Amino acid sequence: MRLGVDVGGTFTDAVLAGPDGRLHSAKAATTLGEESDGVVAAVAAVLAAAGASAADVESFAHGTTVTTNALLEGRGARTALLATAGFTDLIELGRQARADLYRLCAARPAALVPAELRFAVDERMGPDGPLRAPRGLDELAERVARVEVESVAVVLLHSAAHPAHELAVARALRRRLAGVHVSLSHAVSATPREYERGATTEVDAALTPLLGSYIAALAVRALALGLPTPSVMQSSGGLMSARTASSHAALTVLSGPAGGARGALLLARQGSDRDLLCFDMGGTSCDICVIDDLVVRETAERTIGGRPISLPSLDISTVGAGGGSIAWRDPGGALRVGPASAGARPGPAAYARGGERPTVTDAHVVLGHLGEHHPLAGGVRLDRARAEQALTRLARELGLDVIDTAAGILRVADAEMVGALRAVTVARGIDPRRYALVCFGGAGPLHATAIADAIGVRRILCPARAGVLSALGLAAAAPRRDAIASFAAADVRRLLARARRELGGEPAREQVRYALRYAGQSFELTVDAAADASPTELRERFEEAHAREYGYRDGQSDVELVTITASVWGAEPQIALRSPGGAARRATGRIWHGGEALDAQIVSGEPGPGERFRGPTICALAEATLLITPGWAGCVRADGTIELECVA
Repeated sequence: MRLGVDVGGTFTDAVLAGPDGRLHSAKAATTLGEESDGVVAAVAAVLAAAGASAADVESFAHGTTVTTNALLEGRGARTALLATAGFTDLIELGRQARADLYRLCAARPAALVPAELRFAVDERMGPDGPLRAPRGLDELAERVARVEVESVAVVLLHSAAHPAHELAVARALRRRLAGVHVSLSHAVSATPREYERGATTEVDAALTPLLGSYIAALAVRALALGLPTPSVMQSSGGLMSARTASSHAALTVLSGPAGGARGALLLARQGSDRDLLCFDMGGTSCDICVIDDLVVRETAERTIGGRPISLPSLDISTVGAGGGSIAWRDPGGALRVGPASAGARPGPAAYARGGERPTVTDAHVVLGHLGEHHPLAGGVRLDRARAEQALTRLARELGLDVIDTAAGILRVADAEMVGALRAVTVARGIDPRRYALVCFGGAGPLHATAIADAIGVRRILCPARAGVLSALGLAAAAPRRDAIASFAAADVRRLLARARRELGGEPAREQVRYALRYAGQSFELTVDAAADASPTELRERFEEAHAREYGYRDGQSDVELVTITASVWGAEPQIALRSPGGAARRATGRIWHGGEALDAQIVSGEPGPGERFRGPTICALAEATLLITPGWAGCVRADGTIELECVA
């Protein structure tokens, strides 16, 4: 059996996939600060649900938010930065671009390494090789030792092409600072851009001790339970070993959301839809990505919490809108939702665990979309009176009644998510209407029809395991290794050989990507090509991509090759999706939608294949609730997916 565990901001989800294709799932409250407690609780619950023991688990894949949360909160280990003399403030200076074009007061996040922990290295490397050898490295290491740091980031000029000086610095540090983690920029990121490479290395150095401690503690607890050592999901959507994760934390900043993208890809591969908009709304945030022709879009560079991360990752956008997002009135009198969340404890007011501030979940309870009669996953029972009490206080501040306030909360939350979906589609020249919207996460199916209406999508897919699809994606993921080098230091066959060696087995799939640009451009486009692709073929592929992205090609300018990425994947586990349904109960209830009260069908449990629905209907599934509004209808597919179409 394969085990996948996803730690979210509110709940920790576990899925156990058996050899017979049957899936078992469970949820436990996330224990912030001691996330391994929530993991153990979720694993115990899913083993009990499956009637299995730890000895039955063949593999354990884990998606973690430890690095993501630490990065967003600006936390990290006490870290020193060693940079070429004259460039120690490189990361704090950043680039000229402002954080927000029209908000002059908006600032970039503070540097993870304060000025007093930045040290100059007396050396100079040029683009063509060494100009001045490093001097005084033993004395420098002694100075670093005196400030008692837990980690060191080494960022020297042109090290992506010529790493010799960084390696010399690392040797001196390790002689004097045994046990202190050292991140070398050429080993962390191969981009030739000093700022992006430096910022990525600073993140890696500051977060690796935190992640390493967490992974070590989790591995000990897994061993005590009789479970395999966990593999960890990378931002790129592939698994890596616990040892690799413990030494390269920057690879995991999108670990959890990447599991959701892998789960949606599994759904697409076993169905007829090859193009999907993925909409993953949990208790704390909402993650959005695009699948084109059964391929999840990737990016070589992205920004998390205002900090650039120059590493391969799935192209996922995140907004602070989830079921636990808190609604509030801003100083100007406007209704706002998030990004602060009530989490799992105390949680929304309706959880009756001490939460008093109104949330998106409370709005759904007041509008009848979530009922007291049907507990949420994890055994959470809802208290409508407490939800109404929380919304009443906000309604008085806004001068509205409770129903209008609840409806307003949902509209504001929907607007945040619609904006994120348009940013990854319309803003990039993509017509969202040709995609199906796959909704998952505990709260995603509640908002699916409203989101689809807003962006013109006419088909929705709600997986049978919508509430735990990220954990299922982890269980279904394959190992992946990436070897990246700047063109000046790259040999494609050597890169592939390095990636295969790090994978530790014969790869099931390989891919080589080339980052190219016209001479004089600041940024590049990435294209796929064979390892032995000719310069003529690379230029043609690049110009086709440039024409698609920017609307023109320049046949006169030279094309520069910036970096090469060789990626290899291990074999993917064979997991079949089956319908868990067949025993759903039907009743009627009263809900609010569009400003009026409607009689709705209430379906509790997992509906069986062939069952049909027409809005207004609420499907209270095992781990999520699907709200089917008027104008939408559909049926249950053989794999348990509820497929809806707009019939208005």
